[in-house]
Amino acid sequence: MSFKNSTICLKFTTLLIFMLICLTGRSQYNFSTVDGFLQANQKTFGNDLAAIVYKDDKIIYQKVFGEEFNIKTRAPIAGSSQWLTAALVMTFVDEGKISLDEKVSNYLPIFETYGKTYITIRQCLNQTTGITDNSRSITKLLDKKKFESLEEEVNSFVKKEIAANPGNSFFYGTIGANIAGRVLEVISKKSFDALMKQRIFTPLEMKNSSFVPEDGSVNPSGGAESTAADYINFLSMLLNKGMYKGKRILSEKAITEMETIQAAKAEKKYVPKLTETYGYGLGTWIEEKDNGGNSTVISSPSFSGTLPYIDRCRNYACILFIKKQLNDPPKELYGELKRRIDAQITSVCK
Repeated sequence: MSFKNSTICLKFTTLLIFMLICLTGRSQYNFSTVDGFLQANQKTFGNDLAAIVYKDDKIIYQKVFGEEFNIKTRAPIAGSSQWLTAALVMTFVDEGKISLDEKVSNYLPIFETYGKTYITIRQCLNQTTGITDNSRSITKLLDKKKFESLEEEVNSFVKKEIAANPGNSFFYGTIGANIAGRVLEVISKKSFDALMKQRIFTPLEMKNSSFVPEDGSVNPSGGAESTAADYINFLSMLLNKGMYKGKRILSEKAITEMETIQAAKAEKKYVPKLTETYGYGLGTWIEEKDNGGNSTVISSPSFSGTLPYIDRCRNYACILFIKKQLNDPPKELYGELKRRIDAQITSVCK
């Protein structure tokens, strides 16, 4: 055999080996049962939905259902906004510009004026401000449109009654995250939505995400609009301990703090049915822990449908992105979706 032919054979063999390696890598997952599950429940989820699974620095599963709907279709994400808001706050903590245990009144003197001096930024992010919250009522939702700015809305909170001492009771709602967002505006002298774009959306290439809906109001606790493609970028950063494409967005310490259960002994005044068995960190729910007490499954479900979560035992992130706002998200379906994904990915936890 000539040298030329030997060279050709060597190149062909190398190419064949490379193709076999790629084929093996792609075939290690079989998400056909996930496809079937989503298709079977498409109507329940509102017809338009997308699911993305991210692992080992790449997307290993992606599926879209619905007409004129794709992973870049923008829709409201309601409560899933709180994870973004907590991350934004933690960028200021990382820079030493604020401390989680500082009093809100240090930045918003009106809180001292109305006898709410002892509420901290941490308590705002872990839903234990103690301020009466009626955000579940339709009246509250209608009142929301009356506020022309985040400052005006937060100033209205100080006139509400204190239902419990700060840190003593847990009430999942809209108040805490919005107070924290207003504190950031005062510190930076920039609007909340501008800060989010500068520190989270732009660095994470979340080009189709915003906290400015059509009515112009800003709502850190539930007012974001995003896409499946954008939010998976955010989840990938958290999964990679604060890194995104070689750039640090958050410190590992900040990630750990967000994923640590806060105020575990606080009395639960209101917990949505979907998360009633979970613990709560900073802007995020803790679904599962390992034998060492470390958080292993973390999520920030929107109680109108969208579900983003991270599984640290299996080292993957997932988002189920739903366009239509649901009134009663089916918890059992979320659980079944995760079980089907987990079945394809080996756990390293004990």
